[in-house]
Amino acid sequence: MQTQTNETIEFNGWTVQSRPTETANPRLLVMIHGLTGDENSMWVFARRFSPNYWIIAPRAPHPANPQGFSWRPNPLSIDEARANQTNRPSLDALKESAEGLIRLIDEYAASVKVEARTFDAIGFSQGAAMVNVLGMLYPERVRKMGVLAGFAPYGLDDYVSQRALAGKHVFVAHGTQDDMVPIERARESMRLLEQAGASITYCEDAVGHKLSSSCLRALEQYLTD
Repeated sequence: MQTQTNETIEFNGWTVQSRPTETANPRLLVMIHGLTGDENSMWVFARRFSPNYWIIAPRAPHPANPQGFSWRPNPLSIDEARANQTNRPSLDALKESAEGLIRLIDEYAASVKVEARTFDAIGFSQGAAMVNVLGMLYPERVRKMGVLAGFAPYGLDDYVSQRALAGKHVFVAHGTQDDMVPIERARESMRLLEQAGASITYCEDAVGHKLSSSCLRALEQYLTD
């Protein structure tokens, strides 16, 4: 079994942590952290992901309060976000970051000679909202979508009515005790994804703003299928 080692690089204005693989014809997996996270945050999920993945985890472009980074400009602090559950980001607030991610993916993949005409993406919390945005805006690019403790931003109605996710299979996981992104928002987001044409594999567990061990196993299976 080959040993896979993470490396962190500065690439075209981005900080990116990657896990290259020597596997022939690898698939690209993009891991997208949440509010106040960074390029290190998502690797706890990736310990048993397929060695056929070449994995990248970019750092979001906007500073967050009091630490870490955000995919939207002028983000709320964690305490403000917890206290104001209705103030979730809009598509407009996340669109520039989504466009930047697509450029990063194309340029990075070309530099390491990894095929990225399609790629898989998983995200946590605000990063999961980014996965939803990428899937809606670039359905021809995003193959598998893992939405972990996340939500759908406002402003996706046009893409939903166009059934942008028709034929896609999306994995959604959420905790019933989540006080950052309440379970009702997750269920609302699932209904929106289904209206956009997606089929859903859903894992729900009695945890807070995190991914349970059983849902992590379900995510691993989803990415393997």
